[in-house]
Amino acid sequence: MTTLTVAGVLLGGALAGCGGASPAPPPRPSAPATASPAAKKPPTMAPGPAGRTPVYSRRPVGGGAADKGAAEKVVALTFDADMTADQGPRAKAGERFDNPELIALLRRLKVPSTVFMTGRWAEEYPAQAKGIGADGLFEVANHSYSHYAFTADCYGLPVVGKDAMARDVERAFSAFRQAGVRNVVPYFRFPGGCYDDAALRALTPANVTAVQWDVVSGDAFATDAGAVAEQVLDGVRPGSLVVMHCTRSAAPVTGEAIGRIVPELRKRGYRFVKVSELMEG
Repeated sequence: MTTLTVAGVLLGGALAGCGGASPAPPPRPSAPATASPAAKKPPTMAPGPAGRTPVYSRRPVGGGAADKGAAEKVVALTFDADMTADQGPRAKAGERFDNPELIALLRRLKVPSTVFMTGRWAEEYPAQAKGIGADGLFEVANHSYSHYAFTADCYGLPVVGKDAMARDVERAFSAFRQAGVRNVVPYFRFPGGCYDDAALRALTPANVTAVQWDVVSGDAFATDAGAVAEQVLDGVRPGSLVVMHCTRSAAPVTGEAIGRIVPELRKRGYRFVKVSELMEG
């Protein structure tokens, strides 16, 4: 699982027309050149030195005129939909790596969010993956296919070889396409949040921006929703990016915590945004 806990140990969207018997009159010409504009391209960061994959963890704060929106009270809640490549037997036995109740709650509360999804999760829950991607409230980002680590010694996760890292990321995007997921953004989150310079170089062909966080919710394996809510509320600052989870079996109190976090942050004047909007600032 992708995660970090307070203590530290973490694991883890055609209708076919049918003709009538009588010929239809010729269609009227369409309105001239008023086609709907192309979808807005999600912002990304420029590559790092020697083309390395760039890393984003929060909206930067500064004092210059270029940073006029830096102190705006916005926060991005992100949810990792974790499932490793070898957890199929556990899912078959009844373990739930999804959390439809949490997604429903985010819809009721009208909270724009970014879901970092593994390809294996999209394969296991294709209808849910498609539904999340079809909802404009959400955007879907890449959390690898396998949820294996991109460095050694990452919370006991199996490790992806350097020559297979970019393929693993592309395999996840392929799984999204297979499931019919829309609203996919070119962002990637390292499983466990673990990466090094070699991983950043290996991912260059994937053309993604790596997205980390500055606020750890501590929801992985937590049993106290109040403590999770308190940790988030204590950590959020203007421009913050919060990591949480969308996996019932490993983060069972996330929904309850969200029920406390969202109204309190709104009371404090915060507006919820997706990562793509946070990055625009």
